[in-house]
Amino acid sequence: MDRKDSIKEKEIKRSTNDQIRKRNPSNKISIKEKRLPWWVELLFVQIGLPEKLLIKILKTKKEIREIYRNEKKLILGLILFIFTIGYIQPLINYSKTKLNCQRSFKNYILKNKSLPDLNISELRMIAVNFCNGGEEIDNVKN
Repeated sequence: MDRKDSIKEKEIKRSTNDQIRKRNPSNKISIKEKRLPWWVELLFVQIGLPEKLLIKILKTKKEIREIYRNEKKLILGLILFIFTIGYIQPLINYSKTKLNCQRSFKNYILKNKSLPDLNISELRMIAVNFCNGGEEIDNVKN
């Protein structure tokens, strides 16, 4: 007899749960309806921007996602290339400036100073020293 009572209680609980679900279908509605993103709510609901703008934004967003999916390797390669160039560019400018300084200083020494006992390697050494802020030229004159 206890067994029959427990089976009846389970059936009653099931039926009451089903009836509650039928009466309150809010769970199904909340699953189907998604909340709007915060930026849509802010710009188009609260501020009141035109819906045409929202449609254009969503179409553009969809197109960009599609392009990204199709051209993922190319886009990542371009981004990597741009970052590499941006990282190396200051080094290139620094080297270019140093080489220009050394070239100018060597030309100045060769034109204006007559130092016959200097060879090319010593002249480069003095030019590098001068361009780095050294005063080796004073020692050469003496």
